[in-house]
Amino acid sequence: MSKDSIKLIANNKKAYHDYFIIEKFEAGIELVGTEVKSLRMGKCSLKEAFVRLDRGELFVYNMHISPYEKGNIFNKDPLRVRKLLVHRYEINKMAGKISQKGYTIVPLQIYFKGSLVKVEIGLAQGKKLYDKRDDIQKKDQRREAEKDFKVKNLYS
Repeated sequence: MSKDSIKLIANNKKAYHDYFIIEKFEAGIELVGTEVKSLRMGKCSLKEAFVRLDRGELFVYNMHISPYEKGNIFNKDPLRVRKLLVHRYEINKMAGKISQKGYTIVPLQIYFKGSLVKVEIGLAQGKKLYDKRDDIQKKDQRREAEKDFKVKNLYS
């Protein structure tokens, strides 16, 4: 495996539905050995996860990493709070933005970059209900157009 090869572990599709992603950042994550082994097996969920800034550090909450089967006593709580490793200037940039109303930080995906586990976090702004409906409508239109195109090409 090369140094810059990326292997996706989990994706947070719900974040793209609920938020406008303004900017993306790559962060390391503080894990224990059995959690890394569990991630290698792809056992992770970001559905309910969120990021919070606490005393100048970023922490991810509600990220579920299933316990490793062979980990017995070394397994940690699957929903424990985990520290994100981000540069100070990036934290300051995010802190300035989230102090404004409507901005938040959400985890978008978790992946292996070489042998390291990375989390892509996004500076996000909440969508209103009509924005979500708009997105669903656009997705439906795109799907219909692709279907029509496929049918047209099939019979020509």
